[in-house]
Amino acid sequence: MLRTIMIFPEFDNMPVIDGIRERFDPLAHAVWPHITLVFPFDSSMDNEELRQILVRRLASVKPFPISLGGFSKHVDRYGCTLFLDVLEGGEEIRRINRLLYDHEFKEFDNGFPYVPHITVGKLPTEALLDHAYEAVRSLPDRFETTVRRISVEEIGPNEESIIVIAQEIK
Repeated sequence: MLRTIMIFPEFDNMPVIDGIRERFDPLAHAVWPHITLVFPFDSSMDNEELRQILVRRLASVKPFPISLGGFSKHVDRYGCTLFLDVLEGGEEIRRINRLLYDHEFKEFDNGFPYVPHITVGKLPTEALLDHAYEAVRSLPDRFETTVRRISVEEIGPNEESIIVIAQEIK
């Protein structure tokens, strides 16, 4: 069973992100827009164990503001990806990522540099990634909210997101 740990931000202007993802992200209908903190992992931990880990590791984390805006292109061994960039709150997101990967999730850390973002496009070629980037790069929208919970999702058989934990941070 694959699971991930994520932030599912809620923005007033979420339809803008949804529209971009519908055009460029094949998982748009399977999972809500999110910031991944721990990438897919397969573990024998049950959900109560995971909840207790989150309670312990997130004890020092308070609700914090985030702001996203602008886009960037990323090409790596995972493919051609279009990111909605984090403008504010990135340091706190990176801190949470390290709180988790430095301890119970260390074995699942793949070692690549962590860049907080929301994936809004997953394209099969660099040319299509360039096209998607050109279509969105001048959008002026900013997306702002306060992060108040960290979630664990289970990845279903059709790559759909099943939220199994929504841990409030206080």
